Order: sequence, then C-alpha cells, then structure tokens
Amino acid sequence: MPELPEVETTKLGLEKLIVNRTVQCVYLHRDNLRWDIPKHLVITLAHQKINKIQRRGKYLLIKFDVGVLIIHLGMSGSIKVIDQDTPRKKHDHFELVFTHGKSLRLNDARRFGAVLFSKNGLHPLLDNLGVEPLEDSFDNQYLYIHSRKKQQNVKAFIMDSKIVVGVGNIYACESLFRAGINPKRKAANISKKRYMILTQHIKEILSQAIKAGGTTLQDFSSVEGEPGYFSQTLSVYGRENKTCTQCGSKITRIVQNQRSTFYCRQCQI
Repeated sequence: MPELPEVETTKLGLEKLIVNRTVQCVYLHRDNLRWDIPKHLVITLAHQKINKIQRRGKYLLIKFDVGVLIIHLGMSGSIKVIDQDTPRKKHDHFELVFTHGKSLRLNDARRFGAVLFSKNGLHPLLDNLGVEPLEDSFDNQYLYIHSRKKQQNVKAFIMDSKIVVGVGNIYACESLFRAGINPKRKAANISKKRYMILTQHIKEILSQAIKAGGTTLQDFSSVEGEPGYFSQTLSVYGRENKTCTQCGSKITRIVQNQRSTFYCRQCQI
C-alpha cells in the first residue's frame, strides 16, 4: 500500500511535470473507485490550470482556481504522466489530458483509491488527521504526551492517522526496530526518552525513503515509471526467518490489528 514516502514521491514528480499546466479535458473511465468519482469534474476542470500540488497524509491535493482535486492511491494505485496518445491500460480509471500533449492517469487495480473534489479544500476525510511527521509539530514530546493512558500496542499507536499521519506498516516496523522497541508493548508503558528516540527514527526513515523514491514491493512506481529503492535497505519488514542485521537471530513475524508485524525478539525489548 502506498504510504507517505510513496505519496510524497508522487507529489514531487507531479510538481515538475504538471504545475502551471492547463487541463484540456477530463475522462472518467469508470464511475467509481472506493467512492463515486464526481461526474462534474469533466466540466469543472476543463480549461483549468493547476496552481499547486500538496500532500496531506496519504492524500494528494491538486489545487485549481475552482477548487481542489483530492486523490488517494488506495492499496495499489499509482499515477503516471505520459503522452496522451499512449494506449490506455486496463486499470487506468481517471485521466486528465493537458493542452501540452501529456496525460495524467490514475491506475488502480484494486479500486480502493479515491478521486474527490472540494471547492474550498476542506473535506471530512482530512478533518481528523494528525500531525505531519516531517514537520516541526512532530517534536520529541509529541508521542509521549499523546500516548498517556493509551492501552493499544505501540505499533498501532504510531500508525493511527489521528495521532500522526503516514507512518504505515512498513515504516512502523522499521522505525520500531531502529529504536529497539518491541511492537507488542503498550503505548502508555514506553518512556519519554524512548519516544524521543523513536520520533527521530521515524523522521529519518521517512526522509530516507522519500530520497530513495519510496518502497516498491509489488505495484508502486513513480510518475516517471521508476520503482522505489528503499526496499533494498529494509531491516525487518518482509524478512521473516531471515537473519537480523544487528544480532544474527531470526526475524519474527506476528499479526497485529490484522497487519503483519516484523521484528527482532532479541533487539527489540
């Protein structure tokens, strides 16, 4: 599933390719993904210029004078900017055609993504999102303060988008490993000092992943079609029964909150 680094990689790629470009026409190749795609986009976005692209959590916000196009990549989505006469692929569901001959296409095989619209940039899906982990508001005190009385496991806690956005399964596993924290521990039972260490590792890992173009395990690729290379540096995720890079013991896989968790029983306490 595309997580914060993959969405940020997509945003950075789109900024170079389509900001200040004008939409010629819009194609809805199907009526819905996770939710209905607004049919009015065909008229609303025609002849409109893209002013800016931002990311909020795992949402892409493409800003026009008339409003904001909100895109979520879901579990398998990716966006490409290609020549408009390129043959359409099977799961290309939404398309912006630009006046300079290029086309933005959202491909989503599982159809858990979303294409939505807001006139003022506000939307219920964005209302309750927590802080951005790469911004100053996610400081050394933040996780400790918000973890008091939390009885959920620490991995679920840092993956809660109401607490902090974008720390998905891969990066939660990797951050907890680097911080030496057992993912089964209750969030409320972890000290301020250990949360400070965890916070720094979350920031470092997300930054490194963005620099590497994200993590490609199955579907994800950038707008230019390049895979993400952070998967080459993963220490625990997807490495069940393989040797721990720190102590030489075997990496363990368990299931928490219906998600696979990978960790080292010796290094993470």
